[in-house]
Amino acid sequence: MSDKGMPRPSQGEEEYFVREDAEKKRKIALQVKRELAADEAKRLKDLHFMHCPKCGLKMQEIRFRGVHVDVCFGCNGIFLDRGDIEHLEWEKHPVMGAVLNWFKEETKAPGR
Repeated sequence: MSDKGMPRPSQGEEEYFVREDAEKKRKIALQVKRELAADEAKRLKDLHFMHCPKCGLKMQEIRFRGVHVDVCFGCNGIFLDRGDIEHLEWEKHPVMGAVLNWFKEETKAPGR
């Protein structure tokens, strides 16, 4: 016991509590990081969603040959979502089908 009546913690006890405190702080920091990452991802989605990647104007969704496409009326850009290209009518446009078949291997997702 020390002179003041409180026993002094041993070196092992001090190290244990320092490690416990550090682990608690690490978990809090990771939680804050996850929340910030989620907030940042939402902010970026809100900032860029349905905006033209070329000119930045708001895009409009229209129906074209049975497929919903995103159109920018500022630069006349047309953008397809993943999988939309397979729904286009190839029989009526054999040249387009041939061109897209040329790129088919490059657009396949890994593992397919």
